[in-house]
Amino acid sequence: MATLQLKNIIKEFGDTHVIKGVDLDVQDKEFVVFVGPSGCGKSTLLRMIAGLENATDGDILIDGKRMNEIGPAERGLAMVFQSYALYPHMTVEDNMGFSLRLAGVSKSERKEKVLAAARILQLEELLDRKPKALSGGQRQRVAIGRAIVRNPSIFLFDEPLSNLDAALRVQMRIELARLHEELDATMIYVTHDQIEAMTMADKIVVLQKGVVEQVGSPMELYHHPRNRFVAGFIGSPTMNFLDVGYQDTSDEGVSVILPGGESCRVPVDGNGLNTGASLELGIRPEHLNLDDQGPMAGKIQVIERLGGATSLYVQMDQYLVTIVTDGDIGHKVGETVRFGFEPFRAHLFDGGGLALPSLQRHPLSDVDRRSNRAPADSTDK
Repeated sequence: MATLQLKNIIKEFGDTHVIKGVDLDVQDKEFVVFVGPSGCGKSTLLRMIAGLENATDGDILIDGKRMNEIGPAERGLAMVFQSYALYPHMTVEDNMGFSLRLAGVSKSERKEKVLAAARILQLEELLDRKPKALSGGQRQRVAIGRAIVRNPSIFLFDEPLSNLDAALRVQMRIELARLHEELDATMIYVTHDQIEAMTMADKIVVLQKGVVEQVGSPMELYHHPRNRFVAGFIGSPTMNFLDVGYQDTSDEGVSVILPGGESCRVPVDGNGLNTGASLELGIRPEHLNLDDQGPMAGKIQVIERLGGATSLYVQMDQYLVTIVTDGDIGHKVGETVRFGFEPFRAHLFDGGGLALPSLQRHPLSDVDRRSNRAPADSTDK
């Protein structure tokens, strides 16, 4: 078992409140990703779990045991940092086994553990090399191997891929997901890259200004964001937001007036809305469809062709709307296009930025990345 509980964790640096009462449960063998913009507190939260920072208030429990006064070395965790921090004069084998050497582990046992980790990370042929003879991806694997040999209860990763180029980041994402499956370990991973979060996580924790905005599976956050911030942060390209006028509420949803004057009924729970309610409609670029009879229109400003898909940036009144469509479309800059969407794909946010609850549950909302089953705990916090 390797579970983690955070209970009302608060972190203050003088008058600056960095973490503002975080509650979180991490289940055994979960891959949990902390994601959010720079300065949201995700790395600080990870460092408190590791014992590198002290919590101002609240409790940190690992396997049910309170860890607040326990030092980093006694918590049974292993952390992989953004910087590889390898010893340049040591071989890969010596770098991976150095912590075991400090712990007094025998040479034969060290070698056995290092070889086992090297097999997992496909580093067997590189054990005699020094860091200067390795690529960036190989160095990162050595840093991960240094954590594996310690056999930690929980792996902690602090933006480990940010120093790699785009191709290597993709490769390392695949390798980390494979590593999680092979080790069947509990992992907590910090990143500002929502693509990393979506592709690797069993559960995502979205933070903003020291507050947890939402916790859930990747598809839960994609299809049912709790608020405007989560909706805009999860998904690439980012969600389009349009001010709409409120008409009425029925059992089938909320009727709104779109830019351009046409109405649309969105299947969300509008109980409590009053005449004149301030509403914002959110629709993802991939859910907008070019349609000669569509309810909205605008002029193409920019076209980005990516091969299999094309992004159109369309000026509609004061809004620059992004539409992701088929890669082979023949439209040109300056053309006027009409477009629309299926109402069940849309989101509505009230004046406070909270999402109105959907009346339809998407079938993939609770699917776990690893096994296509509902995760142990995908409840929003």
